[in-house]
Amino acid sequence: MDQHPGIRFEDARLIPIARKVDAGERLSREDGVTLATSPDLLGVGRLANTVRERLHGDVTYYNINRHLNPTNVCVASCALCAYAVPYARASEGWTYTVDEAVHVAEHDIDESVSELHIVGGLHPKLDVTYYEALFAALKQRFPWIHLKALTMVELDFIASVSRISIDELIERLIRAGLDSCPGGGAEIFAPRVRNIICDHKTDGQRWLEVARTVHRHGIKTNCTMLYGHVERPEERVDHLIALRNLQDETHGFQCFIPLSFHPANTKLADIPQCGGVLDLQTIALSRLMLDNIPHIKAYWIMLGEKIAQVAQHFGANDMDGTVIDERVTYAAGGTAGKGMPVSRITFLIREAGRTPVLRDTLYRPLERPEVPVSAAV
Repeated sequence: MDQHPGIRFEDARLIPIARKVDAGERLSREDGVTLATSPDLLGVGRLANTVRERLHGDVTYYNINRHLNPTNVCVASCALCAYAVPYARASEGWTYTVDEAVHVAEHDIDESVSELHIVGGLHPKLDVTYYEALFAALKQRFPWIHLKALTMVELDFIASVSRISIDELIERLIRAGLDSCPGGGAEIFAPRVRNIICDHKTDGQRWLEVARTVHRHGIKTNCTMLYGHVERPEERVDHLIALRNLQDETHGFQCFIPLSFHPANTKLADIPQCGGVLDLQTIALSRLMLDNIPHIKAYWIMLGEKIAQVAQHFGANDMDGTVIDERVTYAAGGTAGKGMPVSRITFLIREAGRTPVLRDTLYRPLERPEVPVSAAV
């Protein structure tokens, strides 16, 4: 057993990495591969917790948010997806009109809700004019709501079917009410992996190009990585380094969310769902490699309550929010996607030894509503 001041390591390879962490030095690709393959989960976790507490102390953020999926009809046929309905069978799915989408949102939104998260399928009939009308209608109905909408993949597709540039698309959507963008669709940037899990989707380099353009327009985004399928440890590390490099350039990412793959009901259903060890190791790896992205989220929808709690000591400082109507993970066999009361999420954070702080989408602290009616599931 090897030692380092304050931490005992089972894996001696972690000692030089620990020295870099102590000194605040950037970790290399080789360091990342070591972290991603080390059998010393607790050692890796302690290093990540050191960085987490250096940045955020004992604070864990959460928000009061809702999800809206305007359509599940999609022209892509990604092997990883259990949510989408092919465009040829559009009648089997749903596509809301603007009025219908606003009506759906009305069921779950009151003044305690600060964020509406909007993602959906790649529907060839929903061009920029649809999303302009949708965002404007939502802002008119819920003027206080922050619209976090459309992944880089969706933006790329909408620009294409609208026959306009990404720059024009973003400008028009900002005028209509777009406030920020989620980070989905990144999956794993490695072409080898994308050819297996999402060969019909925007490729990794294009995802990064679209994110660069969005950031240039002053719009903050999140970023993600889908792990636990056919990727290799070094491909996870390369994905994180690509995000880190873009963040050096744009400073536009505010949060990274590692997404645990749920194989049920997908074309990859024969792959066993990963366990808690890979979940925690990936969260810790993310905190250690992404030295320039401030927040790491333990997305309880995919991780479940217990792993999301433990993740608060493996580098995560955010647990997302109350959510209510999450359909993407639920379609892939997830069981946690029907919402969480504020009382539950704050209990879980406190039980993990952290201090819950209610935030808005841009991580500004908010006062907790006196009676968060819509958060009481």
